[in-house]
Amino acid sequence: MREIVLDTETTGLSPQDGHRIIEIGALEMINHVSTGKTFHVYINPERPIDPDAMAVHGITDERVAGEPVFADLVDDFLNFIGDDQMVIHNAPFDMGFINAELERCGKTALPMDRAIDTLVMARKKFPGGQASLDALCRKFGIDNSHRDLHGAMIDTDLLAEVYIELLGGKQPGLTLALDNPAIDSKKNQNTVTTDISAEKSAARPARPHHASVEELAAHQAFITSMKDPLWAEYDERLKTPDDQNN
Repeated sequence: MREIVLDTETTGLSPQDGHRIIEIGALEMINHVSTGKTFHVYINPERPIDPDAMAVHGITDERVAGEPVFADLVDDFLNFIGDDQMVIHNAPFDMGFINAELERCGKTALPMDRAIDTLVMARKKFPGGQASLDALCRKFGIDNSHRDLHGAMIDTDLLAEVYIELLGGKQPGLTLALDNPAIDSKKNQNTVTTDISAEKSAARPARPHHASVEELAAHQAFITSMKDPLWAEYDERLKTPDDQNN
């Protein structure tokens, strides 16, 4: 199962206002394990970056002035994501910008069901709790101390860890092995295997449960000491005629 964890940085808040993408970060996961393959680009938005947006991600107009425009990168981007599911925090925001860029290039927009929204997952898992990426990192004990500013690749790396935790986390005590799927697709390289070993132990000998001769004698002495015990009368009624003649 191939998934693409993805994040973007933009010149502002809304593509409807003409804002553009200035950075894309994406990484590939197979069976919820990162393969190390990434797609990371800065993009010339062909317009100024809003000061409020610049304060969030720290990317300046000068930083992206010499970068390629989206139209020059679109084919590489589409080839990387392929037809696979994307994992995005607050998916409507990023998908809105991506589709606006695709439409400018004459490309088909991506359907929203291509995106798994981790913001929605977090709100379902922790109703009423904070669901920002920073808040989820704190909740799951993920180190985000290097995230002074937002950055597409930094946020993508953190989101991949958060996504696994939202799914239930890595199983402790199991050895998970994932081969590189690019080596040979015919060898089922995408299979995650577990290595669980157990030591065989010797069977315990059967424990005796019948009463010993001494225990039976002590019990009979106790019964004899009782006056007309009820179960003695009941035992008499259960005796067959043959038993009574013996």
